[in-house]
Amino acid sequence: MYRLLVDRPDAEPDALTGPLGPDAVARALGVLVERGLVSARRPAGDGPERYRAASPVLALGPLLEARRGALYQVEHLVTELAERHRTAQVRASGAPVELLSGAAAIRRRLLAMGREAQREVCSLIPTRTAPVALSVEDGIEEVERDSIARGVVLRSVVERGWFDRPATAASLAQLVAEGQSVTVADRVPIKLVVADRRTALLPLDPERDETEPVALVVHRSGLLTALQALFDQCYAQARPLRAGAAEPTADDDALDPLDRQVLALLHVGLTDAAIARQLGMGHRTVQRRLHALMARANASTRFQLGAHAIRAGWME
Repeated sequence: MYRLLVDRPDAEPDALTGPLGPDAVARALGVLVERGLVSARRPAGDGPERYRAASPVLALGPLLEARRGALYQVEHLVTELAERHRTAQVRASGAPVELLSGAAAIRRRLLAMGREAQREVCSLIPTRTAPVALSVEDGIEEVERDSIARGVVLRSVVERGWFDRPATAASLAQLVAEGQSVTVADRVPIKLVVADRRTALLPLDPERDETEPVALVVHRSGLLTALQALFDQCYAQARPLRAGAAEPTADDDALDPLDRQVLALLHVGLTDAAIARQLGMGHRTVQRRLHALMARANASTRFQLGAHAIRAGWME
């Protein structure tokens, strides 16, 4: 009936009868009008109502999007169930390692590890990390906030090269402010996530992840113990990143908060240029602030400045 009205604008019911009788035509028109696919108008006088089809794009577009969304949800559910089935089979078989292929499967496993963690989640994040990264759309921020609220300890070791990217540096500072423990190392050997010392995820071949990423999921085994030891060693050797510095002491009421940030980033090992990029100021401005702090501390070297900053309570 809708197809007929698309071809015959302002048609009367009698003109639409054919394979359908008058009663069937009337019922079909009523349903189409109710669903907004057809509009009815009565001309001047006592003539019969005339019916016009709404634009297919406007009338059927939302229906198409709704069906597409429902299909996507079903597809996502099937994929999730298939992954859970495969995981259960691997665990039942006692195999210490399983293989994940594709960015979508790796993202889902990373999110699942975050949701299921009860004690801690440990991460190694090199700058040459694989393209599989979790975003806001994946729900990573909600998972992290929930983990912190549940008392899960989030510990990360990031490579110093990330601080050459202002947006990433700002995100890391925000993570620290939200309660995550972030440390900085000159070099991080491999991308790694370990949850509760029971499950680890790492790339099978970091050099080939640009095409079709493949990851290993390692369960309790000697290999998992070695991976956890690798993280613990990297974490112990890295320097903690702080959102700023400690609260002012009685002897240091006038220290500028921005100077505290400069000192904290200098302590992590950032260059003057990297500090300037992260704080959104000029390179020379950072150097002037550091020279002023050195003069205030009566320090002739930055090493002496760092020692004074600790003694004076300028930093934790």
